[in-house]
Amino acid sequence: MRFVGSSEIICVEAKALSMGIIMTRDLGFHSFIIEFDALGLVQLIHSDLSPLSVIGLLLQDIRDGCNVWMESVLSHIIPLVLDNSLPLVLCSSWSLFSPSVVNFKVKMSFSGPSMSSGGKTVRRALEFGRTYVVRPKGKHQATVVWLHGLGDNGSSWSQLLETLPLPNIKWICPTAPTRPMTMFGGFPSTAWFDVEELSENAPDDLEGLDAAAAHVANLLSTEPADIKLGIGGFSMGAATSLYSATCFAVGKFGNSNPYPANLCAVVGLSGWLPCAKTLKNKLGVDNEATRRTASLPVLLCHGKVDDVVPYKFGEKSSQALNLNGFQDVTFKAYNGLGHYTIPEEMDEVCAWLTSKLGLEGRSS
Repeated sequence: MRFVGSSEIICVEAKALSMGIIMTRDLGFHSFIIEFDALGLVQLIHSDLSPLSVIGLLLQDIRDGCNVWMESVLSHIIPLVLDNSLPLVLCSSWSLFSPSVVNFKVKMSFSGPSMSSGGKTVRRALEFGRTYVVRPKGKHQATVVWLHGLGDNGSSWSQLLETLPLPNIKWICPTAPTRPMTMFGGFPSTAWFDVEELSENAPDDLEGLDAAAAHVANLLSTEPADIKLGIGGFSMGAATSLYSATCFAVGKFGNSNPYPANLCAVVGLSGWLPCAKTLKNKLGVDNEATRRTASLPVLLCHGKVDDVVPYKFGEKSSQALNLNGFQDVTFKAYNGLGHYTIPEEMDEVCAWLTSKLGLEGRSS
């Protein structure tokens, strides 16, 4: 298990490996990594944060209702800090996007989760977490629901979005339900839908995708009629956004319930398109669906060295949208970018939203 975290927020994502679980959280100005391998070896990497500060951040995550499984991590780390077997390490130079890191290792035990029969997680009623809203600083022209990645919460991205020079946008940042994740062997995490594995042939959780897309559409349903509506997200949040785009195009969710929101823009960072292989059949030959598909602007951005959601996922998602009638798709690739965001990418998002939503202008 690997957890990369920070006191500021930009992204959270994860993937399962044959030798354990890697959790990547790369969030801001102070960052750290906690890594567990299959033998229980732990590596803690961080900058100017002491182990006690790391514990504080993890406790904040648990208090906010996400990363519930980190309680197991804390149960091991706290005794090590208290008996001084976990040394305090400082890093003199630390850049937000190009960190210089120091390492040390300690031996510890780590027990994995119990799993239900057949290794599958059990479906149960899920409650969405807290929703954070960033009010527009200028004239309200557009509302965008922004969806976080796996293991994160709505507060994370709201802090970043509030700093963007987009005074005419109201941002709504919901928090996904905490659910058992199959790819984590049943460990609970905040997630918009379940994922068995990150691969092109992995099955899609249609029930979870529909529930997430319906929640997003419901958040947009109370916006004034003259306000332009958009959806965006990072990683799993990007996947949910793109799934919402296909529901809007077809005019209904996967369960055939009508899709109520009139989308004007969709953004996906470091994500993928769920149900890509069935999209053609889903769209059919309906003229209205063809019109909506052709007119909906979509921005996809992906780092070429993303080691969580591979670059090819973003590239193939863009191609799938183009092949199925989405005529206004912009795909941006970033050399050297991993599974996180950078100012250059957010500048692209700001310029694109300003253009596609017809906003009056960006603040300095």
